[in-house]
Amino acid sequence: MTVSQAVERRIVEIPSNVDVEIEGFKVSVKGPLGSIVKDFSHILHGNISIRREGDAILIEAYGKIKRPIKAMLGTLRAHIENMILGVTKGFTYRLKIIYSHFPISVRIKDRVVYIENFIGERTPRTARIVGDVEVTVDKEDLIVKGLDIEAVAQTAANIEQATKVRRKDPRVFLDGIYVYSREVGM
Repeated sequence: MTVSQAVERRIVEIPSNVDVEIEGFKVSVKGPLGSIVKDFSHILHGNISIRREGDAILIEAYGKIKRPIKAMLGTLRAHIENMILGVTKGFTYRLKIIYSHFPISVRIKDRVVYIENFIGERTPRTARIVGDVEVTVDKEDLIVKGLDIEAVAQTAANIEQATKVRRKDPRVFLDGIYVYSREVGM
């Protein structure tokens, strides 16, 4: 690196109970609840590097730094912080089952959520459970828990999208399953 090159840097602190390994753009985070591995090689930008230095992860960009590069650095930092938060505390999304016309029943089988009797339909609607996520039914609530925030959020979104009402007035047919709480901690 020459003196004339600009450096943009983002720093992520590593807690004492978390172990982080970095190989190129592949980041592995291990903590008390489990481990998460993510590959950030899709960034494939020659002047961005991720490295560990002591108790911190440095995400750096060299050369002429424009706004998209700064945004990419911030995104990488947020992903790594969420990985650390996931292996130390975990994430929980709570969804509410709401119906006014036909009682909805929900069951989980083989990594798929089956939503039965939704607005009187005979065939059940299905939603895929993504990654290593745990989904439980508690009366009128669905609880989605996991370490990876992306997998937890995508599973909750799949369940919400499965109960989307089509070709009916959404102001009248409010039936569905909706996210009402996002929490850190399991």
